[in-house]
Amino acid sequence: MRVLVVEDEVRTAALLQRGLCEEGYAVDVAGDGPEAVWRAEESPYDVIVLDVMLPGFDGFEVCRRLRAGGCWSPVLLLTARDAVTDRVRGLDSGADDYLTKPFSFAELFARLRALVRRGAGVRPALLAVGDLRLDPSSRRVWRGQSELQLSPREFALLELFLRYPGDVLTRTRILEHVWDFAYDGVSNVVDQYVAYLRRKIDEPGGESHLETVRGAGYRLRMSAPAKGG
Repeated sequence: MRVLVVEDEVRTAALLQRGLCEEGYAVDVAGDGPEAVWRAEESPYDVIVLDVMLPGFDGFEVCRRLRAGGCWSPVLLLTARDAVTDRVRGLDSGADDYLTKPFSFAELFARLRALVRRGAGVRPALLAVGDLRLDPSSRRVWRGQSELQLSPREFALLELFLRYPGDVLTRTRILEHVWDFAYDGVSNVVDQYVAYLRRKIDEPGGESHLETVRGAGYRLRMSAPAKGG
């Protein structure tokens, strides 16, 4: 999933970016209020981690401007302020959750998973299509009764397909959610990782779970593909 980290303290921003990347997120970073609003309005984020104390204008104002502009990406406020009045102010400004510093990465990841689940529409805790099942919390994947071993990037790619079964996902959309802006738009990294993923999730000799849509992208089949005879 793709996350925007809004944090002006360089060391904290770097720690958050590294931790989230290791967890499989594609991460962008903004260092002030105006940049945060610009990035969130220009790109679709699955979740936003937003510090309250920012240059330009604070996180409360960022929330207000995003909601006023029709941006409904889930927002997790991250701040050293822990007074009830500050928590109420943050939630009333449009934030979805609130985590005070210092925090554990385990709790941060759990809160982000919860926010993504209740994003747009129904987001079940366990993602399943056909004989594929994925648990974002434990980071485990199964095909039927067999557990699969995926790399962090393969896991993130499969999670994206399982969240949008039957939808054609363009290479650009996949790059935006599983990688970041650092990748060249003409790179074949998406095709390479789809091939890696197919080798792990498909039955030998059977049809692929991931269907190539010529000239468009890839689509996850809504049911288990037929096995080879």
